[in-house]
Amino acid sequence: MRRICKDERRIQSVNSSEEMAVSGMSAGRSAMRMGPAELVQAAAMARRFYLEGKSKIQIAEEFGVSRFKVARVLETALERDLVRIEIRVPAELDAERSDALRARYGLRHAVVVESPAEAEESPDPENLGEVAADLLGELVTEGDVLGLAWGRSTIHMAAALDRLPPCTVVQLTGVYDAGTAERGSVEAVRRAAQVSGGDAHPIYAPMLLPDAATAAALRHQTGIARAFEYFDKVTVACVSIGSWEAGISTVHDMLTEEERAHYASLGVAAEMSAHLFDAEGRRVGRDLGERCITVKADQLRRIPEVVAIAGGQRKAAAIDAVLRSGLVTSLVTDTAAADALLMAGPAPRSALNRTDPDDALRA
Repeated sequence: MRRICKDERRIQSVNSSEEMAVSGMSAGRSAMRMGPAELVQAAAMARRFYLEGKSKIQIAEEFGVSRFKVARVLETALERDLVRIEIRVPAELDAERSDALRARYGLRHAVVVESPAEAEESPDPENLGEVAADLLGELVTEGDVLGLAWGRSTIHMAAALDRLPPCTVVQLTGVYDAGTAERGSVEAVRRAAQVSGGDAHPIYAPMLLPDAATAAALRHQTGIARAFEYFDKVTVACVSIGSWEAGISTVHDMLTEEERAHYASLGVAAEMSAHLFDAEGRRVGRDLGERCITVKADQLRRIPEVVAIAGGQRKAAAIDAVLRSGLVTSLVTDTAAADALLMAGPAPRSALNRTDPDDALRA
């Protein structure tokens, strides 16, 4: 019994000495070059830990050392650049801005794409559509109903799609010009349905009609009515955002000068799917919706995942306004817009708090 105790004291003494030696490495041996045996052992331990997923205790048992030495060797391997830990995403993605934007607006997903220097002022660079297509490939699951609203960015997204689980695809708005439907939203819906192998429900009608009566009559047409029946079933939607200026807002371009001036006087700062918003995200000009073939704002608010695709510094204020509306849960944008958004005033409420901003005024 006395001999066992002596052995135990010897083992404890060895371990203690080893721990003291290891703890002193940074002050002593870490300043010296590691010998070949030490390098080989450190590399082997690092391989076991980082690549093979073994615990420090398992490594200690394999090499006949204490777990404290293993911990110190792994630390030294990092200090000596034997091991490099990198968090890498594709070069076109900006992970830091993405995370900052997600946190600022309380989004479910925010993906920021590097914008080409020569295109920083241009709205909606085409590469946004490519990244949005990959994001939809992640978000859409089998049996979902995917809704696509009119917009250049959603058209680019649909063209870039190469994978989607089986799902139904429905058009959420009419088109800018019925004569270009084959090259616009209708084709985007068909393309997405073709990739997914699901049913397509396009809308062969303009987004904006001359009056409410004409719009109401079109909504009752068989094909359009069938698409509208799916609006309450949409689980993932993809929308575009427009600034209230020529060439960057579909609705702006479709209105007369007198109508533009009228809605501008109401403080419109952005539009999305033919809905107008002021800088605080409140809807304005609701009468316009009566003339439009589009999904209702309340229906958008009930869709679990609404992905907006919009970029460019010129659209930053419009993106901010729409994010404040509570209608959007995720965003694909570029660095030019992201930088402006991250520097814009006080942080808004979480985008996932999907109540209507007007409710706060009425309360």
